[in-house]
Amino acid sequence: MSGEVNRAAARAAGIVVVTVPYASHEAILEDIAAAVSGKIVVDTTVPLVPPRVARVQLPPAGCAAVAGRAILGDAVDMVSAFHNVAAHALASDDTVACDVLVFGDSRKARARVIELVEALGLRGIHGGSLANSAAAEALTSVLIFVNRAYGVDGAGVMLTGDFTRPAET
Repeated sequence: MSGEVNRAAARAAGIVVVTVPYASHEAILEDIAAAVSGKIVVDTTVPLVPPRVARVQLPPAGCAAVAGRAILGDAVDMVSAFHNVAAHALASDDTVACDVLVFGDSRKARARVIELVEALGLRGIHGGSLANSAAAEALTSVLIFVNRAYGVDGAGVMLTGDFTRPAET
């Protein structure tokens, strides 16, 4: 594994995963826009605005993912995921006991990202259109509050039910 300048790394990648703080979101997407045309871009960004990160603060576009798609344009399959999984949990070898909601307007792109989620040992669940990402983005602030209130390190979300085969959506 190696690091590169964002645009070069995006150009070399088959699927691009954007994992940046909300304050850097717009600038990073503008920088990589030309390099991601025709690709799947997975946006993990949550609109956290310090110091009140435990308070929901969605942007005027409705959510960071929709704002990101507006920057990157229609030549990109924008998918959003991983909003409710603690980053430090993903970086460890420990079992991560939460689900990953995956949003996007292309069912095929969502399915591809769910394959990646499952390759990480997690359960990916189709969450519907990209606009639905607002729910997961907002839930992150709620989880931050819950973590603080209960002294939990990385509370996540697990859905109940049989998710063996998604219905056509």
